[in-house]
Amino acid sequence: MKPTPGLTFWAQWAIAMAVLLGLLTLLGEIKWGELQSNHRMLAVLTVFCSVPIYTYLRVFDRRQGYFTVIRRITTAWSILLASLAFLAFATKTSESFSREVVLTWAVLGWPAQCLAFIPLHGFARRYHSQKRRQHKSLILGTGHLARRLASRLRRQGTENLVGLVHHDDTPPGPEQSRYLILGGAVQLRTLIQQHGIKKVYIALPAEEMGNIESVYIDLMDIQVDVIWVPDFSTMVLLNHSVSEVAGIPAIHLNESPLTANPSAALLKATLDRTLALLAIVALSPLLLVVAAAVKLSSPGPVLFKQPRHGFNGEVFQMWKFRSMRPHDDTVVKQATRHDPRITPVGRFIRRTSIDELPQLFNVLMGDMSLVGPRPHAVQHNDYYSEKIQAYMNRHRIKPGITGYAQINGLRGETDTLDKMERRVKLDLEYINSWSLWLDIKILLKTPLALFSRNAY
Repeated sequence: MKPTPGLTFWAQWAIAMAVLLGLLTLLGEIKWGELQSNHRMLAVLTVFCSVPIYTYLRVFDRRQGYFTVIRRITTAWSILLASLAFLAFATKTSESFSREVVLTWAVLGWPAQCLAFIPLHGFARRYHSQKRRQHKSLILGTGHLARRLASRLRRQGTENLVGLVHHDDTPPGPEQSRYLILGGAVQLRTLIQQHGIKKVYIALPAEEMGNIESVYIDLMDIQVDVIWVPDFSTMVLLNHSVSEVAGIPAIHLNESPLTANPSAALLKATLDRTLALLAIVALSPLLLVVAAAVKLSSPGPVLFKQPRHGFNGEVFQMWKFRSMRPHDDTVVKQATRHDPRITPVGRFIRRTSIDELPQLFNVLMGDMSLVGPRPHAVQHNDYYSEKIQAYMNRHRIKPGITGYAQINGLRGETDTLDKMERRVKLDLEYINSWSLWLDIKILLKTPLALFSRNAY
């Protein structure tokens, strides 16, 4: 699956389009004193046609070198020009364009794009390199593969490697003396917490492959990226697909498009906070009316605040309009149909999900996202994490006001283990296949999900 274009891609694409449109405008000013209307339409078509072409070819992929990107710019620009020429021919409008202006624009457009991308491409690569160096990592394994990986990571300097961990009780040999051995595998969880580890590489020899699954399952409820670096030295592989870490084949076991790409996370956060702020301003009259109705309907505060697990398992206070009468909440119990604790006003705002609107402020504060797995009560997480495999992986991204599970009918009470397993499955599917377009589709489908009869 091709990676989703992130903020870096769109920034470079926007600059490339700005350069092309600026060049076209300049040529029009020189020729006629202004850009004529038919050439303005050419500018609009250039922008719209470039999106599928440049995204499909992954023109501005920050992981590629300069020459690769220049080659892709050449291909994309050629296809774009051919597409525009075909449109002009098909609509019989080619005669209305100045050949001098269009040909000059076509010739100069390629070097203009190449010159524009170089500084931003270098900045993006430095930015991502610095972000990676901030994350601490360790390697499970002390054999030849682990030492080779450690040497390359340190030589490249792209990550903050803390040390190596023994996978058995064998004491370090003389060849391992130049590597910091943090401890044994039995101490792995403690070492992760002690050193603030964010990434664990599993680099075990081929005869220890049986331990990989047990290690992975053991780390599921800890918020770390687990990356298996397989030993392929004795295997002949055909048509395989693996990524690379410091030039060594690596299989990412639990990395999503969002956690793997800082630009994607920044893009999502920017969209979240912008839309949340606009929604708060637009819905402020409704928020005030509901707040007054809640206050007058029964004694108690307007807002209900409850601790929930957020990004990386960190606890935050989630806001909702209070929909229940004050009661003893030492034991968290999900609301049920005809729940006597719910007030008449509360029943309406729960049914319409208006009670969730204060979470826009959680989004604005950075605790939540507009789209993501719905946050459950801390007590529920403690209960289900022991019964559902990979349950805590839901917290690999920020929780959301709405989510993929909610638009697929899993809104409201999850009174059986089967319902919760289905919700977790959809949450993990969302995390694994995240894209900005998927967020937009979920937001557009959410109003239809409000008619679900599962919420009360």
